[in-house]
Amino acid sequence: MELLGKSKKELRDFCESLGEPAYRGGQIYHALYAERKSDVRQMTNLPAAFRQLLAAEAQVTLPGVKQRYTSHDKSVRYLFALSDENDGGRQRPASVEAVFMPSEGRQTICISTQAGCAVDCQFCLTAQLGLIRNLTAGEMLGQVLIALEDARSKAVRATHAVQTNIVLMGQGEPLLNFDAVMEALGILLDPQGVGVSPKHVTLSTSGIIPGIERLANEKIRPKLAISLNASNDEQRDALMPINRKYPLGALLEACRNYPLRPWEHLTFEYVMLGGLNDSADDARRVVRLLGKLTSVKINLIPWNPGELPYRESSPEAIEVFRQILTDRGVPTFVRYSRGRDVMAACGQLALKDVRSSPLTVLG
Repeated sequence: MELLGKSKKELRDFCESLGEPAYRGGQIYHALYAERKSDVRQMTNLPAAFRQLLAAEAQVTLPGVKQRYTSHDKSVRYLFALSDENDGGRQRPASVEAVFMPSEGRQTICISTQAGCAVDCQFCLTAQLGLIRNLTAGEMLGQVLIALEDARSKAVRATHAVQTNIVLMGQGEPLLNFDAVMEALGILLDPQGVGVSPKHVTLSTSGIIPGIERLANEKIRPKLAISLNASNDEQRDALMPINRKYPLGALLEACRNYPLRPWEHLTFEYVMLGGLNDSADDARRVVRLLGKLTSVKINLIPWNPGELPYRESSPEAIEVFRQILTDRGVPTFVRYSRGRDVMAACGQLALKDVRSSPLTVLG
């Protein structure tokens, strides 16, 4: 049995099936997620005899690290090899990426929820892959656990705890893999599991309305970010074909109905594309679009270069855009992506090899 990705209840049931007390499942859960033990023989909170039995009956399968690409800004892009998935007798090998971004006092891990993506945003390199397959809860958790363990092995003694942020903004559309994503989040957000606060976990969606409505009903959930990227339907249809199925009017209505917690706000992400969606008129239209929403903020994301027919907005255009929104009471921030030199930035995750880069590549 594969242990990674299993809930406490599933582990308790598994232990009972082996003739062991159910509470052993809770001990495995603690060792796996809180202590980050990926080898059952190292789960020293279990009796030696049970560890031996467990090693024969179960395993912990972490994604294989094919490459670590280290940026000048200390971000690390992981290229993972996933276990093959049997699809009607055919094997479906897959690779996926995650990004670790260290900062003073905090660390952010951007994980993928699918291998590839089916949403086909025109300015995103991941779209060129198409959808390869959904990831399991264990494959999502594995990305986090490997990055955390790498960080722990390199850390020097700190005088205060480092805050961990998790963002579901890598390859894939999280709300099109809803059940597995929520299974992974249940463990990530559990104080007895990985133990990350809901205030520090963000799920980013292209605007899958049924998924937003389902997420609204979840008792335990992350913060929500919406990829807006356009100021009207015609523009968004061209940049994000998913808009033809879930147009702006319906999307913003779902946002108005989304129940925010007292400390929470909705984040809108807006990729700035030079000459396409970055004019002052675009900014004024965005103000009108968001006018009926409360507790929102906008992150302006300068487009990250890739093999696509777009260009970056000028710093002057970005500042004019930001100022228009800010002057009209919409909190707006410019978010420059990390790891651009190793294809680790927003919209760049497309399994690209950068070994020709002058920076160090760790295997």
